[in-house]
Amino acid sequence: MIDPSIGLPLPRVDGRAKVTGAAQYAAEFNQPNQVYAVVVNSTVGLGRIAAIDAAAATGMPGVVAILSHLNAPRLPYHEHRAFVDPAIGERLHVLQDDQVRFFGHPVAVVIAETLDQAEHAAAAMRISYAAETPVVRLDAPGAVMIVPDAARKPSGRTIADGVRGDPDAAFAQATHQIDATYDIAREHHNPMEPHATVALWDGDHLTLWSKSQFVVNEAIEIAAVFGVPAEQVLVICPFIGGAFGAALRTWSHVTLAALAARHVGRPVKLVLSRRQMFYAVGHRPRTVQRVALAAAPDGRLAAIIHEGTAETSRYEQYIDALTTASAFLYACPNVRTTYRLVPLDSSTPTFMRGPGEASGIVALECAMDELAVALAMDPIELRLRNEPTVNEQNGLPFSSRSMRACYALGAARFGWERRDPRPRSMHDGRLLIGWGMAAATYPSSRAPANARARILADGTAEVETAASDMGPGTYTSMTQVAADALELAPADVRIRIGRSDFPPTPPHGGSMTMASVGSAVQAACLAARALAGGTNYRDIIARRGGEPIVAAASSARGDEQRRFSMNAFGAVFAEVAVDPDLCTVRVRRAVGAYGAGRIINPRLARSQCTGGMVGGIGMALMEQTVVDTRDGRPVNASMADYLVPVNLDVGSLDALFVDEDDPYVNPLGAKGIGEIAIVGMAPAIANAVFHATGQRVRDFPIRIEALLST
Repeated sequence: MIDPSIGLPLPRVDGRAKVTGAAQYAAEFNQPNQVYAVVVNSTVGLGRIAAIDAAAATGMPGVVAILSHLNAPRLPYHEHRAFVDPAIGERLHVLQDDQVRFFGHPVAVVIAETLDQAEHAAAAMRISYAAETPVVRLDAPGAVMIVPDAARKPSGRTIADGVRGDPDAAFAQATHQIDATYDIAREHHNPMEPHATVALWDGDHLTLWSKSQFVVNEAIEIAAVFGVPAEQVLVICPFIGGAFGAALRTWSHVTLAALAARHVGRPVKLVLSRRQMFYAVGHRPRTVQRVALAAAPDGRLAAIIHEGTAETSRYEQYIDALTTASAFLYACPNVRTTYRLVPLDSSTPTFMRGPGEASGIVALECAMDELAVALAMDPIELRLRNEPTVNEQNGLPFSSRSMRACYALGAARFGWERRDPRPRSMHDGRLLIGWGMAAATYPSSRAPANARARILADGTAEVETAASDMGPGTYTSMTQVAADALELAPADVRIRIGRSDFPPTPPHGGSMTMASVGSAVQAACLAARALAGGTNYRDIIARRGGEPIVAAASSARGDEQRRFSMNAFGAVFAEVAVDPDLCTVRVRRAVGAYGAGRIINPRLARSQCTGGMVGGIGMALMEQTVVDTRDGRPVNASMADYLVPVNLDVGSLDALFVDEDDPYVNPLGAKGIGEIAIVGMAPAIANAVFHATGQRVRDFPIRIEALLST
């Protein structure tokens, strides 16, 4: 009998393909007779196109065609809305009218024989505009706050207004109060791989080799845009070079690639430049949040008030779970949360790793640290005194909640007991040392998924499912799940993913892939094993005349989400060193302890968590998309000016997992870990900065100038 595979720290099964270049990403699927497309973007932030002069560009060498609203065909854009799309509004219709809705709005596409020729011709396009003054900041004159339509009902993860008890009265009567506002900048995803699509029409059938975290939906969306049956569109994406949520939706460049390919009758490759990645493929919205906490002298919370405001576009209402965790993370009889949007003349924001919670818990956990200081209480002790026994927002028990264990495990590994609580009290030579911590949580979600398992005559197996892999190790973890269910060695299992004609799955996002797709893979493999009637597969199939054993299965949530509150939890600890003269901040080390159910592969899980921690460093100290207030232009739209953590910015990172058995969350008992690791990192760093300097910074990222007064 083969030893169980689940729980082993196996190396990536696709590792060799990636390091040798055998793994193909979207832009590498070159086709015979291929041409290249380059998007032309608007240079104003609002208005309409007054005139297009394409004469010079059209006559340049190699130019095959130029499309704009003047000559592009009218596309049907049939109704289609996946749950990764905003529930309110309408997606961008490209080259269908003369309107400019934001800086960088696609206004034309140039197709040429080579990329250089296409870029040269795109630069020669002369477009004039009847420009208007856009509103591009939350605090700009003309900015109007609205109640998001999709969050009006008190259900789901995001609600506009939630209340229990009488938080305003409780706040007014409390002995200890914190009332602060936190401002978190807009961020862009900036993965290694830019968005790219290669489009090929064969009659009425379209194949897209396209960077996508949701290949099934991309096929349906493009079919709706062009008015063709969904089965006539095939999307292929075996590997993704990072995405962080930016490839969940199907953005306008995919439509442009398909439109260009149909127009010229040849395969078209379209790859966005790094600068174009700041225009129309989503971003984490800027948020401004007020958190007011009230507590008794013993630290028991009397009131939590969390008011969040976020940016969205004028043509869609993007919402996320900004204030959700404040309603259940701590025990408190009086809680009020509000969530508002400010429509701006910008492209629509989208999910970015840890959407909602990553930003909302920055505000909540910094406020909790401020309260701990006001109470002269250890930050962990304050949180322990407010640990709930049930989800007080809905009254449901937690399917599992290992927060206390996370505090204990993380604090022990970090050495928290050696912390001197006085600000500016810890030093390393001339450097100021700060230790901070924060709690973290992220929902454990599950969506319907499908898989097909096939046992072959040689005793090996292959599994097909339309999931994606943007880097966490989906190929490997699914191999382990399949091998375990089939009682095979991992080397005898082949996972095939990333095609829209494979059994459909939810998107690779929301920390739901293992819970959803993993459960389907397990079910399909168990069904195949049952059909075989044993595990001596070679002999069994030989007796069947060599016919493979094939089984398909689906996995969908039952009533568990109505019976339990299901979340992963964590505690993050960070050490920073601050130069008192230069006011530079360096993260020396961090420890994250997580309760995330069953860990399928500890090696991959630690990699996921340390990657999330790196993202948290960026959120706390570096990442900010700066827009020109005159027109909304992202002024730092390059990797030279948009700062992200590099090796020298990252100290020692340690990820730990508490033993947690959750029989309710899904058949595998696994909770997602892709996003919880970023959730608590930024506030832990901010709290460490306060401990080091005595300076409380509430604007993120924390910049040198904010610390100059220390």
